[in-house]
Amino acid sequence: MIETESDLAPDTLTEGYRRFKSRRFPAEHDLYEQLSKGQQPHTLVIACSDSRVDPAVIFDCAPGELFVVRNVANLTPEYCPGGVHGVSAALEYAVKVLKVRSVVVLGHRECGGVRACAHGLDEAHSEFLGPWLEVMVPAREEAIAGINDVREARLCERLELVSIHRSVERLKDFPFVAEAIKGYGLELHGARFGIATGELEWMRPDGSFETLSDRR
Repeated sequence: MIETESDLAPDTLTEGYRRFKSRRFPAEHDLYEQLSKGQQPHTLVIACSDSRVDPAVIFDCAPGELFVVRNVANLTPEYCPGGVHGVSAALEYAVKVLKVRSVVVLGHRECGGVRACAHGLDEAHSEFLGPWLEVMVPAREEAIAGINDVREARLCERLELVSIHRSVERLKDFPFVAEAIKGYGLELHGARFGIATGELEWMRPDGSFETLSDRR
């Protein structure tokens, strides 16, 4: 049986690749040629896996600028040496090898992972999702304690922000992150993107958030 291109990859992906190869790649050939020799991204972005939230698009970055790791609900796990930890491995590589200048935890509004945690993980009948989201439980308790109205929409909105703040704080528990902060001034940041509005809220040092202006 002879395989055709349509048997190898979905049409939507092959068509997208052809557009990239015929339009963007020729225009940025010199950049890709340079990147083939190595990468020097300035920022690690820990973002949500949500298909609507692409860090490179939001920050209008070219290939090679961002080192990105994505997971459900843009969580930073607790520091726990040993075992298999994808986010921690990416963090270690970005900080110790690539020596990125900053780490940004990028959350977003209408996050499905946050909503699942807000409902209560005892209702999340899943093999992997529930255990992964357990790291957010303390943030959920903090979010509930900080608001009077615990209806779903209000709780989710608050939990999105509290979880981002707690993820940034957990980064400081990684020894190599703490060393990089002292050694070369690594910066830690948190942000939330509004899918419907395009607004980006940036976390202040005290954990509160301020909407960035898109005007110069």
